[in-house]
Amino acid sequence: MDKRTFLKQAALAGVGVPLSHSALAGLSGWIRRFEHLSSRDLAYAEDFWAGVRSGYNLNPAYINLENGYYNIMPTEILEAFMSRVREVNMEGAHYMRTVQFDNKKAVAARLAVLGGCSPEELVITRNTTESLDLIIGGIHWKEGDEAIMAEQDYGSMLEMFRQVGARYGVVNKILSIPNHPASDEDLVALYAGAITSRTRLIMLSHMINITGQILPIRKICDMAHERGVQVMVDGAHTYAHVQFTIPDLHCDYFGASLHKWLSAPLGSGLLYVRRDHIPELWPIFAEPDHSATGIAVLNHTGTVPVHSDLAINAALDYYINLGPARKEERLRYLQQYWTSQVRDIPHVSVNTPADPSRTCGIANVGIQGMAPAALADVLMKRYKIYTVAIDGAGVHGVRVTPNVYTLPSELDVLVRACKELS
Repeated sequence: MDKRTFLKQAALAGVGVPLSHSALAGLSGWIRRFEHLSSRDLAYAEDFWAGVRSGYNLNPAYINLENGYYNIMPTEILEAFMSRVREVNMEGAHYMRTVQFDNKKAVAARLAVLGGCSPEELVITRNTTESLDLIIGGIHWKEGDEAIMAEQDYGSMLEMFRQVGARYGVVNKILSIPNHPASDEDLVALYAGAITSRTRLIMLSHMINITGQILPIRKICDMAHERGVQVMVDGAHTYAHVQFTIPDLHCDYFGASLHKWLSAPLGSGLLYVRRDHIPELWPIFAEPDHSATGIAVLNHTGTVPVHSDLAINAALDYYINLGPARKEERLRYLQQYWTSQVRDIPHVSVNTPADPSRTCGIANVGIQGMAPAALADVLMKRYKIYTVAIDGAGVHGVRVTPNVYTLPSELDVLVRACKELS
């Protein structure tokens, strides 16, 4: 789908759910001043991003380089969210018993437009863990079935696989992905070599959360499908971070957390299931309406904070207005800005590929001879930089995740810290 078609469809899809606060108002005028610049040129335009930064309420006590856990909401989305909290609270049970489900469905349809898939294949969840655990726990496993995953995949899903292994006798085959692969073909061969006649499912991270490496998902999916194996993709760090459509990945299942790169409220996620696989899955929570069909049967989780679902609209408005290409170019620029300055420093290890096509905003850096926890502690106490320590699965360092409000001058502090600590 080209950009113009996407923006038009995304706007039309939101007509049915009016907002009392528009997430477009503050940003639109600012963007108009810079429309003459391409997304690539705008990545370097610090005055533009300073204006974007002004829309955030940031803690001045430290430099936040741990946006990968939770991308804090800009003020426009936050105010829209608070408005939704007040509206639902005022309506109470009347809202919950009348328009709750129709509104949630309308928001899910907008997410489907951004994902390039059918609304009949996507539902709103609370996070990536819930989304992918619905698949892992919903498959009709038989003793001896095999699942393939990597030690660099997210821990919660690995634990869910361990649980189905203990419960049903599923054999979990855990691979290790190199931090600096030689080629896409090497990664495809890594997974191909683990497939047997008993393999039913492969889990892939679209972007590895601890290093920021982007995997060649479509190539691995095509290889797996040739062998009759389904593929489930963890897209927690790619949805609204890099540009793609879910069908173009050729995966069977896809989950994401919207409180990450879409900057939606905490407790917002999505699940995509390819249409022909929906009837094959057991819901984790039984659907009271026995006549219900389609992907909605996988989405019964009881009463949830519906104001978070509604505020996804504001996050979508903000992201579309900022521009997917502008955001991706800026985040990749920020990551390349600092990693290019530290890769050749003795005793500094960048655990993320240098190839820009294999990464975007996330990277990981370590200091040889220094435990990751100690590095994170020193960065915070001495340099006022907040990161998260990663120590395992072949990765030893701190994860660095800037956001669109991050300034190069803040990353200069990180570069200085790496030089001094090395």
